[in-house]
Amino acid sequence: MRRKQKIILCIFLPVCFITVFFMGYFYSVIRLMSWNVFISRPVKDWFRQQNAIYFDEDQVDELNIEAFNRVKNVLENKYYKEVDFNEAFSVAIKGLSAGLKDPYTVYYTPEEMKSYMEGVSGNYVGIGISVHMDENYLLTVVDVFADSPAKEAGILKNDKIVKVDDEDVTAIRDADLIVKKIKGEPNTKVRITVYRPDERKYMEFEMIRRVINISWISSEILDNDIGYIHIKQFDDDIYQDFEQHLNSLMADGIKGLIIDLRDNPGGSYYQVVRIADRIVPKGLIVYTEDRYKNRSEQFSDERELELPLAVLVNGYSASASEILAACIQDYGKGVIVGTRTYGKGLVQEIDTGFTNGGGLKYTKAVYYTPSGRSIHGEGVSPDIEVELSEEFNTTPIEDIPHDKDDQLKAAIAEVIAKINE
Repeated sequence: MRRKQKIILCIFLPVCFITVFFMGYFYSVIRLMSWNVFISRPVKDWFRQQNAIYFDEDQVDELNIEAFNRVKNVLENKYYKEVDFNEAFSVAIKGLSAGLKDPYTVYYTPEEMKSYMEGVSGNYVGIGISVHMDENYLLTVVDVFADSPAKEAGILKNDKIVKVDDEDVTAIRDADLIVKKIKGEPNTKVRITVYRPDERKYMEFEMIRRVINISWISSEILDNDIGYIHIKQFDDDIYQDFEQHLNSLMADGIKGLIIDLRDNPGGSYYQVVRIADRIVPKGLIVYTEDRYKNRSEQFSDERELELPLAVLVNGYSASASEILAACIQDYGKGVIVGTRTYGKGLVQEIDTGFTNGGGLKYTKAVYYTPSGRSIHGEGVSPDIEVELSEEFNTTPIEDIPHDKDDQLKAAIAEVIAKINE
């Protein structure tokens, strides 16, 4: 009798363990893909290895996960042709970052990441324009460089780029990805389609890419011994260039200075900090703060600029330009002239640790001015608000005659007033 009980127990217990194991397995799988999706799959697929993406239950509604799995199941079994789920899933990953509605946070596929890194380290070969995303996520021409293919073809400031080589780019929210499509090998053709708001029409331009040599800074002496420095972008060498131009102007005896940051989309954070350090007195220049309130601060030393100063800005002055303008404004070191700036006060980083070769550019923190202002979404309000004449809406800053530049004339008047105090 005891022997019989042992035999039954030896059989019963393994059966129970096996039953519990499969019940747990099926329960977890069904939880992942929903009952309806599970039973619709062939029996042979019930025991295949499953890969899962995990969310805490309070992060994502269970119904949305079920909907995702149902879409996948329908496409897998009923779509009119076989689906490349690797490619489709890459787009789904992009959707995860796009769902944040932050144009500065974007997932790069392995191919896009490779192109991005090559673009960072290589020469600039393109058509010679500076761009930014407008409020409708359309890539907008901010500046057209002199002696460039774009200038020669007739592309104008404020043109909206809608196609590159007949590919619609209006759904792409990351400016870098569109720019990479515009850039290429020297002496190759690129076709750009733009929408021109002033004329309410679409225009197509075919250009030959070439190496673009850009001078990001220029200077001159205006009437009344006022120095003028125009910074088009904060590249990785701009502080050294700024110091050279400033020293040269001061050696020539200038009595005041105007720094023109109009249409400047930003650039190197560390370079603009060094320029601000040259201008403002000892103290805080800018700080960043992440979601956990971790704070990173940048300070200036005792050296400062002892000249009457005006800074020109407009709606295309962004990021690093706003850091410099806001810092000067907070310290009262100069008067800000023009129109409200763009309002980009976010810090981005790129995570390159993806095993598939992809990458994620994401927003990490927020910039704050010395007084604690966040410029993101707000911009920097000028001390003296002056609109540029409408006839120059599509004209690069350097092409506007000084005697017709109302913003520049207002800045000159402010500097002269300070000189005469």
